[in-house]
Amino acid sequence: MATRTVVIASTVGLHARPASLFTQAVDATGLDITIAKDGEEPVDAASILMVMALGAGHGETMTLASEDEGADAALDSLVALLSRDLDAE
Repeated sequence: MATRTVVIASTVGLHARPASLFTQAVDATGLDITIAKDGEEPVDAASILMVMALGAGHGETMTLASEDEGADAALDSLVALLSRDLDAE
């Protein structure tokens, strides 16, 4: 299983626009990817409702994971996305 951790850079966390951009990027990979807060159950990273329900705020550490082949490159690109302030762009 490929996993990556990332600190949420968006000032409002994973809400509205940042969550939408993230879930669209996950969907574009075509892979089954999960996202989780530390100590919580992972959710489908392609589901905007599930991602927003996490309540991930600015500065929180999240874990991305996938068992699919080719997941390493996809997770790296998603980490790069979440490492930017998506509200400022």
